[in-house]
Amino acid sequence: MSTRDRHSGAGRERLLLVALAGVQFSHILDFMLIMPLGPALMRHFGISPTLFGLLVTAYTLAAASVGFLAALFIDRFDRRHALVTLFACFALTTLVTATAQSYAWLLAARALSGAFAGVLGASVFAIVGDVVPERRRGAALGLVMSAFSLASIAGVPISLALAAAFGWRAPFFFMTALAAAVLAAAWAAVPSVGAHVREARERHPLAQVKAVLGEANHRRAFAFSATLTFSGFVVIPFVSPYMVANVGVKEGELAWLYLAGGLVTFGFVRLAGRWSDLYGRRRVFTVIAVLSMAGMLVTTHLPRVPLWVAVASASFFIPMLSGRFVPAMAIVTAAVSPRLRGAFMSLNAAFQQAASGSAAFLASLVIGRSGAGELTHYGTVGWIAVGATAATIVLARRVRAAPSPPAPQTRA
Repeated sequence: MSTRDRHSGAGRERLLLVALAGVQFSHILDFMLIMPLGPALMRHFGISPTLFGLLVTAYTLAAASVGFLAALFIDRFDRRHALVTLFACFALTTLVTATAQSYAWLLAARALSGAFAGVLGASVFAIVGDVVPERRRGAALGLVMSAFSLASIAGVPISLALAAAFGWRAPFFFMTALAAAVLAAAWAAVPSVGAHVREARERHPLAQVKAVLGEANHRRAFAFSATLTFSGFVVIPFVSPYMVANVGVKEGELAWLYLAGGLVTFGFVRLAGRWSDLYGRRRVFTVIAVLSMAGMLVTTHLPRVPLWVAVASASFFIPMLSGRFVPAMAIVTAAVSPRLRGAFMSLNAAFQQAASGSAAFLASLVIGRSGAGELTHYGTVGWIAVGATAATIVLARRVRAAPSPPAPQTRA
């Protein structure tokens, strides 16, 4: 292969990863935004912390349910076609959210968004696993997963500014327009990836799922991924309400926490990807997971402090929580062969969403509200998160890589 061809191939791969990062950015922002809007939504709809937690739970449980169904069929379709169709449906659900007139309507809209978003994430990681060689996969995942930090740096602050100026609906109208632009980019940049289709269509859908679940290594990967997700989402949904009610951060100041945390995360997840390729994904995961435990305990036990202390806490907590997912997803995507990757990633996303929904619901049951309006028992939630994180360090060492396949076949 000539130098020109190599450069051209590298350029196409980078455009692909940027487009996939755009898809990730859109659905991650859609999910993230509910949390800093929590105080406003609880006030606007007159709902309790438990009903607010149900908004998060409905999203994640719908994603889990659809993920299990998608695992039956997702490998029977070209990955590009599946991604574009799912993302178009997701874009419509943001419009449904923006027009919600009641809590029940909003709850249903969030469930619809989750139904498409969960499978979207699985499709993105399946494409990265199929197209990017394993030796570069850590860096590729770092780029795609930097979408989380970009959502924190730009997406959340812009959305909160729109909410402050025009009401809580404005961010969702903004995201509808953004999703339309990303959809056009994905259509242009994502190649056809269909080498797996013929074999998948020759199997009965249940046989595909049985083949995935039948391998003990796959089940260990699912347990690892779900436990890791649980450890984060038992804490995340109530960070913003806790910061406002207990730490003294004003609703208008929440954007600073997401901006600072996102800026640090943007650089850190890219480093985490490179370190995973250089030093080993399990070693890097272990180090970041231990650091994330400290961030969890600080965040969930933070007393009333000046704004700069809360910002500093977020600048450590958010990068550690996000950074550990980069080596974790490198471990998970390497555990399966390409012929089963679509079903595997759909099931993995379903288990993750079920874990995050269960975590959010558990947290909503543990957390209460004092007579003074402060949230109670958030520190207990922090210790639950630490225990789950410790379990992931053990589980990560038990997941093995699948045999390396030949180079994937793609069609432009």
